Amino acid sequence: MIIAMMVRLPLSDAEIARGRRLGAVLRRARGDRSMLDVSLAAGVSPETLRKIEAGRIATPAFPTIAAIADVLGLSLDAVWAEVNSAALAR
Repeated sequence: MIIAMMVRLPLSDAEIARGRRLGAVLRRARGDRSMLDVSLAAGVSPETLRKIEAGRIATPAFPTIAAIADVLGLSLDAVWAEVNSAALAR
């Protein structure tokens, strides 16, 4: 019997920075709404949303970001453009 182990490669500095920018975009868009309200409406745990906003999950799953963006009234194109425009401004 062969057991395969999946090893996740370390994130690059660019991926970590992009995750932090994504978190900042979502946090700003959330505004005064509570983390609990947004996370429940998006179908994710408050802990997941907190980690994404803090940049601790640098590469969150696409469906997770799509659900959060939808609840916040953001298009994925707008999120991507804002995350990347911040990178280009550096």
